[in-house]
Amino acid sequence: MNMTNNILLIQGNAADAKTVQDALLASSNFHVEQVDTFALGLQRLAALGKQNQPEATGIGAILVDLQLPDIAGIEIFDRLFAVVPQIPILILSSSQDEEIAKAAVQRGAQDYLLKSRLDDYLLPKALAGVIDRAANTEALFDEKERAQVTLNSIGDAVISTDVAGRIAYLNVVAEKLTGWPSVDAVGQPLETVMRLIDAESRATIPNPMAIATQRNQIVGLPPTCILIRRDDVETAIEDSVAPIHNRRGEVTGAVMVFHDVSTSRAMSQKLEHLANYDSLTDLPNRTLLNDRIARAAAAVNRHHTALAILYLDLDRFKHINDSFGHSGGDRMLQAVAQRLRECVRASDTVSRIGGDEFVVLLSEVKHADAAAICADKILRALGMPYLMDAFEMHITASIGIAVYPGDGAGLETLLQNADSSMYEAKNHGRNNYQFYRTDLNSTATERQSMENGLRHAIEREELDVHYQPIIDLTTGAIVGAEALLRWENASLGSVSPTQFIEVAEESGLIVPLGAWALRKACAQFSACQITRLRGIRLAVNVSAVELRSKDFVARVAAILAETGIDPQCLELEITETFIMQDSKATATVLNALKSLGVTLALDDFGTGYSSLSYMRRFPIDTLKIDRSFVRDLTTDADDASVVSAIINMGKSLHMRVVAEGVETREQLKFLKENRCAEAQGYYLNRPMKAERFANLLCQASADASPNGLAAARRVPSIVHGAPPLP
Repeated sequence: MNMTNNILLIQGNAADAKTVQDALLASSNFHVEQVDTFALGLQRLAALGKQNQPEATGIGAILVDLQLPDIAGIEIFDRLFAVVPQIPILILSSSQDEEIAKAAVQRGAQDYLLKSRLDDYLLPKALAGVIDRAANTEALFDEKERAQVTLNSIGDAVISTDVAGRIAYLNVVAEKLTGWPSVDAVGQPLETVMRLIDAESRATIPNPMAIATQRNQIVGLPPTCILIRRDDVETAIEDSVAPIHNRRGEVTGAVMVFHDVSTSRAMSQKLEHLANYDSLTDLPNRTLLNDRIARAAAAVNRHHTALAILYLDLDRFKHINDSFGHSGGDRMLQAVAQRLRECVRASDTVSRIGGDEFVVLLSEVKHADAAAICADKILRALGMPYLMDAFEMHITASIGIAVYPGDGAGLETLLQNADSSMYEAKNHGRNNYQFYRTDLNSTATERQSMENGLRHAIEREELDVHYQPIIDLTTGAIVGAEALLRWENASLGSVSPTQFIEVAEESGLIVPLGAWALRKACAQFSACQITRLRGIRLAVNVSAVELRSKDFVARVAAILAETGIDPQCLELEITETFIMQDSKATATVLNALKSLGVTLALDDFGTGYSSLSYMRRFPIDTLKIDRSFVRDLTTDADDASVVSAIINMGKSLHMRVVAEGVETREQLKFLKENRCAEAQGYYLNRPMKAERFANLLCQASADASPNGLAAARRVPSIVHGAPPLP
């Protein structure tokens, strides 16, 4: 027999108990066990199995009279229901107690039957219905419990509403994201529990549940949806909403599944920002600039206006990096970026496209004069002093301007033309702006040709080293020579160092060119007997880029060993800006060079930012006065004072002082009167090829000795002493 058809009858009246048993015995589906007091009923239930486990008790239903010998009334049901709420209870009542029976049904009883109407049809049918409903309810409860556990264990939030848009259910994730517990949320309108806005416009987003139920279709929220929690905390979410149907296909509500996408959306926005903005200055990069130029060009075509491109390059920015290191250069670039932002309208774009190059897009201008006005404003703003590590710094810029549509229809053409006009501004002395002209394309082509030519200059043997003598101003003797690199190209002809050295520095070719020049000069000097005998000093310029390279000291040592030149005859000229880098690293490099036996000269002294403390800290042997001070010392009292001060400072520091760029008798006279030790310049000697310099030394020897001419004829030309090319 099915255990759920076991019936426990609690009936104190024997006649009524027999009536029930007779009615149920007529059906073979039920087995009745009867007790006559409430206490015995409880004992029997306890003996049959554990409470709250109906399978263990083996009782399918309980029939109980509300009038028992040991207790009566509604208390019978209340106490029984408290003990076994999972077992369906059917009340047996007299007509006088019918109201109490109805109250029991309201409190959880399955139904009630009047004892006066019991028969062998009604009672079995009523019991079967009670047992089936209980089984269905239990199954439904299990299914609901399983569904709720499942919904609470997933990572997504789930909310359901009825057809009127009132909250019917929230899982625990939804409670957390909305800030509403289920007990507070159920029955509330969705708009109260879920306040949705657009992240960009801050406008309220329409109720997605209402849309799903009205359209009877699945809908989603905008990708910029924000959920405002009960405590006003904002969370980015993604969701989908689907309508709920009954068995007849009618919409009875909707269910929303959503999750927090704040982290992924923030990461996506960060990646998008990194893809479109410069990481150092936070200005738009070339990618975003191209997009904005394209949009601006489309607007120009519609409105028949114009746009302007200002291509800006900072003048001699490498000196900032040389002086203050890359961190100082980065700070300068950030300061420049801020000043550029302040010079343009909100509708314009300032972009950093690499290094010290910036592009300003003036989105809509009525005429070209507007671009000129903006360029003037930028030059003035950038020209204001900057404070860098207690130093007052000044920087200028060269600006090229191209106007659309006149100066190029394509994006790349427009930028190239602005770039060409920027180089024209540099050729005009820097710190100015130039508008694009069609003939500037040839200038840009020449510059590119120059860079390409430099890349092959060594292997094609187009380079040479010339020497400018350095004269002792007391004796008039040649005491040294500065090695100067010269380039003779088949197609470009003789290229001025002021042109190709700048290109070499900007393209990174200065390192191999500098190494070649040092090796060539050392080899030629080492091969010349007179330079050996007289100890003439060879001065070679070294760029800051070379000095910063890790293998520079080792390279110098290798060249000294390879060429056999006396290290004491080699003087490396370094720029004043180099010593302003990290003092510890600078001192390490300079001391390592000194340990090789070479001497060190500070080139272009007076144009940089060094101080007396720096001069005393580093092993400098020679100060070279920059030609810009020498040029005007006879007409400018300030320059004359600077030159005198440098000469006196050099003496006090026991350093040799060399004046560069001596071009007149008056300049030479001033230097002699102020006891400058040495000088070089066109007035004394122009740079010359190695063979001529060797002859000059031979002539000097001949003039100094009766046997000099014979000796001179035996001096091998220093031209032939160069080692094979690497």
